[in-house]
Amino acid sequence: MTRDWIGTVTCKVLKGASSGRIEVMNHTPNANASQNAYGYGVNSTETVPGQGNLLELTVEGGELAHRKPHRETWGKKMDFLLSVIGFCVDLANVWRFPYMCYKNGGGAFLVPYVIMLILVGIPLFYLELSLGQYHQTGAITVWNKVCPLFKGVGCAAVAIAFYVDFYYNVIISYALYYFFASFTPVLPWSTCTNKWNTEFCFEPTTGPRVVNVTYNTSIYVFENGQNITTNVTIIDTINKTVSAATEYYERAVLQKHMSNGVEDLGGIVWELTLCLLAVYLICYFSMWKGIKGSGKVVWFTAIFPYVVLFCLLIRGVTLPGAGVGIRYYITPKFHKLLSPTVWVDAATQICFSLGPGFGVLLAYASYNKKNNNIYRDALLTSCINCGTSFVAGFVVFSVLGYMAVRNNVDIKDVATEGPGLVFVTYPEALATMPGSTFWSILFFLMLITLGLDSSFGGSESILTGLSDLFPNLIKEHREIFVGCLFTLYFLIGLAFTSQGGIYMVTLFDNFAAYYSILFCVLFEALGVAWFYGLEWPPTARITRDIKDMLGFYPGTFWRICWSVISPLFILVIVSNGLANFNGLEMDGYVYPPWAIAIGWMIACSSFMLIPLVAIGQLLMAEGGLRERFLYCITPRETYPIEPPPPYYEGQATAPPYYEGQANGGIMDNKPIAHV
Repeated sequence: MTRDWIGTVTCKVLKGASSGRIEVMNHTPNANASQNAYGYGVNSTETVPGQGNLLELTVEGGELAHRKPHRETWGKKMDFLLSVIGFCVDLANVWRFPYMCYKNGGGAFLVPYVIMLILVGIPLFYLELSLGQYHQTGAITVWNKVCPLFKGVGCAAVAIAFYVDFYYNVIISYALYYFFASFTPVLPWSTCTNKWNTEFCFEPTTGPRVVNVTYNTSIYVFENGQNITTNVTIIDTINKTVSAATEYYERAVLQKHMSNGVEDLGGIVWELTLCLLAVYLICYFSMWKGIKGSGKVVWFTAIFPYVVLFCLLIRGVTLPGAGVGIRYYITPKFHKLLSPTVWVDAATQICFSLGPGFGVLLAYASYNKKNNNIYRDALLTSCINCGTSFVAGFVVFSVLGYMAVRNNVDIKDVATEGPGLVFVTYPEALATMPGSTFWSILFFLMLITLGLDSSFGGSESILTGLSDLFPNLIKEHREIFVGCLFTLYFLIGLAFTSQGGIYMVTLFDNFAAYYSILFCVLFEALGVAWFYGLEWPPTARITRDIKDMLGFYPGTFWRICWSVISPLFILVIVSNGLANFNGLEMDGYVYPPWAIAIGWMIACSSFMLIPLVAIGQLLMAEGGLRERFLYCITPRETYPIEPPPPYYEGQATAPPYYEGQANGGIMDNKPIAHV
């Protein structure tokens, strides 16, 4: 035998002439046999009088080539596209991008945003999708085939997805709470007569105002040894400056007033806990069967938000004052482009919006067929994501302009970002519209579907990464593992649904992913561009892989971005974030130093896996330091993506040869073959 087969194969003619030397060339699954049965084509390397007769082949030892197990694929191409779009288009497209655009120069912000999209966002998006599709494996095991020294990048990505799911699903439970609360003729955040309201509450239909409250009381005066009762009238002035929507969110939903901070979480808010349980049940039954199940669910969860956004856009631009908000949103302030912060914000927004580094894109792409046009998919989905963010800005700022005019305040007094926008400002505006119940149900159902898609992606990154690492333990028992994973999520989530849970959500939101994911993206780009195959120029190996899939090489632009420009910008973002870190606060509450320390421990526990796993790989290798290093940067496994066709003597072309494959075929010890 030749090439990678190490061992001995002997043959004996059972019927016919004398024996000769043969070579096993290929295999193909036997369609009429079990999954593990294979037929073998054999080719004589000498003139064998016994050709055409039955031979007995005996494997007397050696190493059998490893067979790549069957991998599930998407039912339809649209399942994959909608899953990727659903993951990228999340809550941040609604509550973060419009405010970032307004804060950083309005329409002028689109200049650095588009530049960062071209130089950082799309190249990294394209790179991760290509990596997953070519190697057909998850975020951890893909590094065995790229550069084992960087395997910690995949471990860190799975850890980050694990942390993010702790709090992200809690935010979805807020939306579910509001969704159920919307099924009433009078929205509960539209009045100030509820048990959770204070005297400082104002209703959305009246706006903030000063109220003089007159009341009579009796006072007792001790005079000349006698108690004298006197009736007096007291006029008190109350500034009603807290909206009913704010009090509903903080005092009814979160019950934040019952907690003093992260050091005093208080009791469990059981309504939120039940909503969180419902979120995990939805996730479980959407994902327990793999991508075949979730790929069908995203047809609703990915498309429905666009229907609602279009409806809200039409409703928003017809509101009085909508033009005021839209002008604030798109009017360019070009002088702000001179500020480095604007460019850093643009790059940060692009990185977190498209989502490279989480392992989700890699996991989703690993279920594609080899010849899928991943280049076109990367351009299409990334542009759809960014276009959605821009359109969402019109939806948000048309309503903010309406609120500013209605309450007679400046736009900056109502413009906000984060949960405050979607759980306070927008619901307050909805409460003043005709048909408020209908619009509220639509809006919060949109938020739920936006969140679920991204939650599916994070969970799939974990499931694919671990099931490819432990196929016998996890892949064969996916339903049980998914159930155990979501049960663990729910139990940990009890702390996030407590009366002080919003402090936990804010802590994790600022530390669980921000710095860690940027480190992951940085080392992913460096590992693939500079270490994968150790060829010159950088990116030579990944471009050859793309050529194998698509039939053409990526252009010079992509290679420069992968190897130099994108890593450089990410390094700038990380450096800027660390240099400008000034602690953490929320609504006037300053997090104590020990809480900040816990936050940094959470961040470090994920991205520190990158050097720790690299050290572990070096320690487990054999030989001197140089031999260990060379071994750890050498790809370990390369498989054909699909089983090669059978090959027999006289065929026009031989089957392709893959590293680690014995003469184009996978061998076992079945004793009989036919020549």
